[in-house]
Amino acid sequence: MLLSKTFFFACMLIIPVHAIFAQYETPGPDWLADRGTGLPLSIFGNYINKGEFIFYPFYEYYYDQDAEYKPQELGYNVNIDYRGKYKAHEGLLFFAYGFTEKLAVEFEMAMISATQYKSGNDVSNMPGNLHESGPGDIEGQIRYRWNKETARHPEFFSYYETVFPSQKNKYLIGTQDWEFKLGHGVIKGFTWGTMTVRAALAYDVVEKKTEIGEYAVEYLKRISPRAQIYLGVEGTQDEVEFITDVQIKIISKMALRLNNAFGISSKATDYAPEFGLMFRF
Repeated sequence: MLLSKTFFFACMLIIPVHAIFAQYETPGPDWLADRGTGLPLSIFGNYINKGEFIFYPFYEYYYDQDAEYKPQELGYNVNIDYRGKYKAHEGLLFFAYGFTEKLAVEFEMAMISATQYKSGNDVSNMPGNLHESGPGDIEGQIRYRWNKETARHPEFFSYYETVFPSQKNKYLIGTQDWEFKLGHGVIKGFTWGTMTVRAALAYDVVEKKTEIGEYAVEYLKRISPRAQIYLGVEGTQDEVEFITDVQIKIISKMALRLNNAFGISSKATDYAPEFGLMFRF
């Protein structure tokens, strides 16, 4: 954790301050000043245009002082909820392509190393810590824009996500069976920033039920030709996080992305920093 924090602050120090706070004049309609003409991606604050290809390798760390777990769901003998420390390191690859002005696809895959520590109150036969590593979630999305935003009307979009089975015999990492998600959102730009509201329904094949998936309220502001900031609140049922994101363009086709997620509900991960380099072609 100390290493990831040290790297994060080092990256922040090397970002040119003048690039972040330089005066920015809007090229085009005011309502598109923050995001441009592209359609939204699942990577916060990012949009893609027709014919554009995006490649984003990134790293994410997870730390939770009191993650909720149930020994029976991890292959052990007690069906009671406990709280214990959880840590994970994850490397991910994200790809996206804009087929048309209305349609884009995404694909993401991960490798993860995760450890769940046993609670002092846990009476199960679970060991002191359970560690797993290997392929994490593998998922794809279809993104569709129903209309383009205008000065008076917001933009509406939808997305369909499939999470593929990647770990049949592991419990902490990956996905044991198919998962599906269908979501909708609305975007509107203002002189003071761009707002997005979205929500989704999720279907889990293992549990054979449909439930409320992710939901979010997001704010995006471009503060210079090279820099943008993002603030958001995202939740999945009773797990709610506050998210901050800074993206700095280093060269014309490459940007540094620094993201932090802070748990604001008891069941959310306490802290999850992320950093990576985004390439656009």
